[in-house]
Amino acid sequence: MRKALFALFLTTAAFILLSASHRAAAGAFDPEAFAGPKVRDLYLVIIRDPDAQLLALNRGKADILGDLHRPVDVDALSKSPAVDLSIASGFHGFFLGFNVRTFPWNSLDLRRSAWQALPRERMVRDLFAGYAEPLSTFLPPVSPYFEPDVTAYPHDPEAARKRLADGGWTWGSDGVLVSPDGKKVPPQKLLCPTASTAPTTAEMAVRMAGALSSIGIPVEAEPMDFSTMISRLDERDFQMYVLAWQMTRDPDSLYAFYSSKMDIRGGYNMPGISDPALDEVLDRLRFAPDEAAARTAASEAQKLLSDLVPVVPVYSRYTISAVSKQWKGTLVTDRVTADNTWSLLAMEPASGPMKPLYLVQADEPRALNPFTSSSAYDWQVLGLIYDSLIAVDPYTLETIPWLAESWTIATEEGPSGPRTVLTFRLREGVEWHDGMPLAAADAAFTYETLRKNAVPRYFDNVDNIETVETPDDRTLKVIMKNVSFWHLHRVGGISILPRHVIEKVADWRSWLPASEKHPSDSTLTGLVGTGPFVFREYRPGEYVRLSGNERFWLGRKR
Repeated sequence: MRKALFALFLTTAAFILLSASHRAAAGAFDPEAFAGPKVRDLYLVIIRDPDAQLLALNRGKADILGDLHRPVDVDALSKSPAVDLSIASGFHGFFLGFNVRTFPWNSLDLRRSAWQALPRERMVRDLFAGYAEPLSTFLPPVSPYFEPDVTAYPHDPEAARKRLADGGWTWGSDGVLVSPDGKKVPPQKLLCPTASTAPTTAEMAVRMAGALSSIGIPVEAEPMDFSTMISRLDERDFQMYVLAWQMTRDPDSLYAFYSSKMDIRGGYNMPGISDPALDEVLDRLRFAPDEAAARTAASEAQKLLSDLVPVVPVYSRYTISAVSKQWKGTLVTDRVTADNTWSLLAMEPASGPMKPLYLVQADEPRALNPFTSSSAYDWQVLGLIYDSLIAVDPYTLETIPWLAESWTIATEEGPSGPRTVLTFRLREGVEWHDGMPLAAADAAFTYETLRKNAVPRYFDNVDNIETVETPDDRTLKVIMKNVSFWHLHRVGGISILPRHVIEKVADWRSWLPASEKHPSDSTLTGLVGTGPFVFREYRPGEYVRLSGNERFWLGRKR
């Protein structure tokens, strides 16, 4: 069902050794081989500065360094006998976004001209030296739903100026654009992370600001703490921003990012794009009854987005990670680098007794609240604590059982027409970190809580749930309002939360579970999951400490 990966192109740099202890032919992946975790203590060491990250790896103070993006670092590490590097063509996408709700970015001509003004190819070549590729549409090339045949806006500043002039724009004596109705474009702030946190992104923002200023849009990069930046975006308090997204195997990001229904506080439609034709196509994508319909709608959506330009696609970066050779057990595929959960389950010292494993985390977690957290830094932690009903095969990207050992998908006639019915059978004997048994009621309560509170981060996952039933402790029946090819992924991919913890939360928005003590176990906090690792402590500026979950259901299979 899945297309082959977009071919990686080689560079002249000394390149990547793909080595791993766990390999299998596509379609032969066996989760039982990852019965763990074997490691007892896992430290997510917070190191923002890339030079300091590299130093920590070289000095043995860190064992895993993911998300390598500076070519000089990749080249240096490729020559090191102490580390293994891995590369994958991932679902990364980097975009320049506009607040299209207000002047000046409510002008389509201005947005299209901004796209033309950006020397994307040169910026990507200069900053990534072949470890990324320019992005021309709204899904990365590795996606099975990538549509290459879209309206192109190649770099051409003179064509951008002509477009504006033809549309009635003029330039003042200071070179700043004036709209057809006489409004001067005010100074624009381009929100971006600081250079100490994301040097390449910060440099990219500065170059973008210069390119846009050259055609009369007065732009200045405004670096800030990443958590502060996300808060500004959530509150819609911005003019422009740059942001990278790690997307998934499904094209549902198109709906989440660009449907007008998702332009809510904390929702993913940050630009605020609202177009009836686009909404109609995105609704068809969201409720596609089969893969063929999904492909058609995804293609149409990308073509419309290239005309509307709510954001400018800039580049898609390859995922590159480094792992110390003092450890073995990592998993690497052409779609997954070594810094993944499967590796963390199986890793153990290459020789000698067990010891703590140190993984570099490039920034502070924001809140560690599973309801509101959206940053990769939060979910690097939360994703090890919480589990969902289904998982993804790292070789084929197909769905595999996880907390649910099996499921059925049926279509039945409901009061308003056909609807999908998902029936999950949960694994027997799964326990929460505090020893309480996992039950179907936990999943039902999770879904109902998200739906009742219209939690923005999960709005698209749960708003089409009609009812949830639990015929017994291990059976969960989710009845949807309609039919969609994506219902299994959207519902089954939600992190399941413990009812006995969540039902005591007074305000999901302000909940800080990492700061709360568990009522009956002094070694635990409010972060109680079924996942392979247990949260122990967070020391801002230093580390997040997790321990291997001795109750983990897959680990008990050893």
